[in-house]
Amino acid sequence: YRIGAFMTSISEDKKLEEFISELKRIEGEIQLLNEDKKDLFAEYKDTFDPKVLREAVRIVKNRLKLGDAVVQLDEIVDKLEQTYTF
Repeated sequence: YRIGAFMTSISEDKKLEEFISELKRIEGEIQLLNEDKKDLFAEYKDTFDPKVLREAVRIVKNRLKLGDAVVQLDEIVDKLEQTYTF
């Protein structure tokens, strides 16, 4: 086989087909999970503002990424809250 300037073997073609198939499967699962997530937020919209829930989830994820540096974040946020008025 010749694809562009590259020579590929039957084995490489098979591997590429497997990769594409697996990628499509995973992307399909991600799409289903994203739809489930959207439905979950919609299910609780009468109790909680979905924007607030999304923001809370985003904040928690970011805080977890920071690890021990979250203490510094809290100090900075406290200072900013005392200083800023919107």
